[in-house]
Amino acid sequence: MKIEVFLMLTIVGIIFAIMGLIMYKFPPKKINWFYGYRTNSSMKSQERWDFAQIYSAKLLALIGCCLTAISFLKMFWEVSQKTEMLFGFILTIGAVVLLLIKTELAIKKKFG
Repeated sequence: MKIEVFLMLTIVGIIFAIMGLIMYKFPPKKINWFYGYRTNSSMKSQERWDFAQIYSAKLLALIGCCLTAISFLKMFWEVSQKTEMLFGFILTIGAVVLLLIKTELAIKKKFG
């Protein structure tokens, strides 16, 4: 079962990194509800939207790389299956929360 959790975290990290790179290379040009970093604060103006897309894409790629690296470190960690599943779940949810908080703070800092 440890291989499955290791694999799950690795896949999540790779998906985050790839999505970050795709969003960085092909950010949505106009404010929309379908694609991109979509929050009330990022959708207040085109300038905020453009900033949020690039900032969140870079951060998403970085977080994805970190999750992937952490998943490899877990190979040396001997814990129960429940603990490992909980650790993987918390890391994944924590990564999303970190992305939201850091991007929202960056928007607030830049635009007030």
